Amino acid sequence: MDLTAIVLIVCFFALLFINVPISLCIALSTLAALLMHIDFTPATTTIAQQMAGGIDSFALLAIPFFILSGLIMGQGGIAKRLIECAMAMIGFLPGGLALVNVMSCMLFGAISGSAVAATSAIGSFMVPEMKKHGYSASFAAAVTASAATTGMLIPPSNILIIYAIASGGVSIAALFIAGYLPGILVGLALMIVCAIYSIKNKYPVTARLPFKIVLEKILAALPSLLLIFIVIGGIIGGVFTATEAGAIAVIYALVLSVFIYREINPAELPALLLKACETTAIVMLIIAASSGMSWLLSYTHIPQLVSEFFLTLSDNPLLILLLINLILILVGAFIDMTPAVLIFTPIFLPVAMEFGMSPIQFGIMIVLNLSIGLVSPPVGSVLFVSCAVAKTSLHKIIKPMLPLYGVMFLVLMLVTYVPAISETLPRLFGLIE
Repeated sequence: MDLTAIVLIVCFFALLFINVPISLCIALSTLAALLMHIDFTPATTTIAQQMAGGIDSFALLAIPFFILSGLIMGQGGIAKRLIECAMAMIGFLPGGLALVNVMSCMLFGAISGSAVAATSAIGSFMVPEMKKHGYSASFAAAVTASAATTGMLIPPSNILIIYAIASGGVSIAALFIAGYLPGILVGLALMIVCAIYSIKNKYPVTARLPFKIVLEKILAALPSLLLIFIVIGGIIGGVFTATEAGAIAVIYALVLSVFIYREINPAELPALLLKACETTAIVMLIIAASSGMSWLLSYTHIPQLVSEFFLTLSDNPLLILLLINLILILVGAFIDMTPAVLIFTPIFLPVAMEFGMSPIQFGIMIVLNLSIGLVSPPVGSVLFVSCAVAKTSLHKIIKPMLPLYGVMFLVLMLVTYVPAISETLPRLFGLIE
C-alpha cells in the first residue's frame, strides 16, 4: 500500500478513536498525509484552497433550505397527521401499529429528509402507542429506527445531493427519482417482517375505521404530502433547480405549519433558524474537509490504485461488488453517512463503473448501504435516538433488529445486482439514456 494512504488511514482512525470531531479527523489526517509530499506552509494553503473550493457549489445551497424545511415540518404538526393517515389506511392489518410506524417514518422521512428527525418525531408518538398495546419497547424502537432510514432514499434527500457533488456532477433530478423504488422496497420489506413478527407474538389488531373517517384523515394529511409532489415534480419538469426547490419547500413548510396547521408560533422561528444554521455549519464543514481529502486521494492516485487492486483480486463483478458492499457496511458502522459518502465515492465509484455499474445505481447502492450503518452499533446515530425515545437499551434492541437488518441487506443486494431497480424510473422520465 502507498505510504500516503497508510499515513492517511492511521491518522484518521487514531483521531477518531480519541473522539476528535469527524471534520477535524478528516482535515488533520489529510494534512498529515500531504506533508509526505510538500512542506507545511504550502500544504496548509493547498488544503484551505481545496476546502473553500469544495463548498463553492450552487447545488449545495439546497442543503440549508431542506434542513430548515425539515425542522419546520418536524415541529409543524406534520408527523401527527401522517400517523393518523397511516393508521386509518393500514392500522387494521396484522401488526397494524408496527406497519403504521413504518409507513409514517417513510412519509415523514421523505418530507423532512432526515432519519434522525423521523425517528424523533414519529417515534415519540408511535413507540408509546405500541407499548400501550402490548408491543415490546425493543421491537418498537427497532421498527422506528430501521424505517426512518428510508427517508435517505426517498426524495428530497440531502445525502443524494451530497453524493451528486462527490461523484462529479451526477444529475440530482435523476438521483431523486431513482431513490423512490429502492426506498419503497425497503419499506415494504420491513412491513413484511413486522407483520410476521406481530402474528408470531400475537400482538393486537385495531378495528377498521369507517370509510368516511379514513377519507378525512387522508385529506388532512394531503397538504403535507403535496410537498413531495411540488418539489420532485418541479425538479423533474424543469420548472426549478434542486436549490430553488429547497427554497420553495421552506416557504411551503412555513405557510403550512404557521398559517394552516398553526402548530408553530412565529416567535419560535428564530430558534428554528438558529438550529438550521448550526446543522448546516456542521454539514458544510464536513463537506469542506472531505473535499480536501478527495483532492489528496486524486493527487496521489489512490482511487486508481484501489481499482487496480480490486481488478487483481478477481474479474467477477458479483464478487467485487459484494466486497465493496461489505467494506461500506463496516465503514458505516463507524463513520457517519455524510463523510462516508464524500470519502468513499471517489474511491469506489471508478471500481464499480469498471464493472459496469452506472453512477446512478452506485449512488443508490452506497446511500442504502450506509443507511444500514445509521442503525448499526457502535456509532449508529438513529439507533441511539430510537433507544432514547423508547427508553430501552442498545443490547435489548439488537435481537429484534436482526430480521430487519436481514431484509435491508436483501434489498441492498437487489439494488446492487439489478440495475433496473435504480434506473427504470429515471429512464422513463428521460433523465438518463
